[in-house]
Amino acid sequence: MVSANQTASVTEFVLLGFSAYPNLEKTFFVLILLMYMAILLSNGVLILVTVSNSHLHTPMYFFLGNLSFLDICYTTSSVPLILDSFLTPRKTISFSACAVQMFLSFAMGATECVLLSLMACDRYVAICNPLRYPVVMSKAAYVPMAASSWVAGSTASMVQTSLAMRLPFCGDNIINHFTCEILAVLKLTCADISVNVISMGVTNVIFLGVPVLVISFSYVLIIATILRIPSAEGRKKAFSTCSAHLTVVVIFYGTILFMYGKLKSKDPLGEDKEDLADKLISLFYGVVTPMLNPIIYSLRNKDVKAAVRNLVFQKCFAF
Repeated sequence: MVSANQTASVTEFVLLGFSAYPNLEKTFFVLILLMYMAILLSNGVLILVTVSNSHLHTPMYFFLGNLSFLDICYTTSSVPLILDSFLTPRKTISFSACAVQMFLSFAMGATECVLLSLMACDRYVAICNPLRYPVVMSKAAYVPMAASSWVAGSTASMVQTSLAMRLPFCGDNIINHFTCEILAVLKLTCADISVNVISMGVTNVIFLGVPVLVISFSYVLIIATILRIPSAEGRKKAFSTCSAHLTVVVIFYGTILFMYGKLKSKDPLGEDKEDLADKLISLFYGVVTPMLNPIIYSLRNKDVKAAVRNLVFQKCFAF
């Protein structure tokens, strides 16, 4: 049996990251820094316009503002750590900092899963029951809905982080990742992780399976309703109100399913290439997706584009 003293033997973790590919680190540093700045700017502008423009004080844009704030929080929980690892020879993170980073990234990911499903429900009510929309999606309804997604994601993350970080780590402290990703950390423990595996399975069902079912069911009903609209112009207008959300959902869940659902290679050389591919996909999920979200909503939404133009005009006119 592992003694309690052994758990204190690991006071920090070494993040392997892309250290096996030193030639890529400087390139990735510049690319990720630029993308992170784009994330802060684009999502920040989207939050500003949804708050300052009274025409955007609706459930859809309230959820969109939450999504933008969530993307900023998610990337800020990991990107500074990734950038720092590209510049320092010894890529270490303390035990407590690792736990905080794990909690924040897991909480933001779980919250986004719930939030995207709530946005699908909002689109369902707007298209399938437009006359009841103001009553069903009143402020008394959509504000608690958004708050519940944050509470649910934070609670799930607290449980998973507590279960992971209470385990004993007996010497091996090298995380084969560029952040404290929970699955990568669990590989280092020298204790039985069956409870963690079961807990993670239940959490995945709740935060991945259930939202996917809600989104899928909502869009089946949405598409059925759109197809019954007699005019082509009416069908196009109805679909345009949910096309941006559907695009974000496909990118978000598509990346997750590809990242965790693909088969592992048994060839040693293939494993090295697969390891690099896994890290690149994870990087795409953590950086590129939050950068694309505001772009997708801005390009596909006339109200957002008009609000951004008005905001820019006001700022320019003020000077």
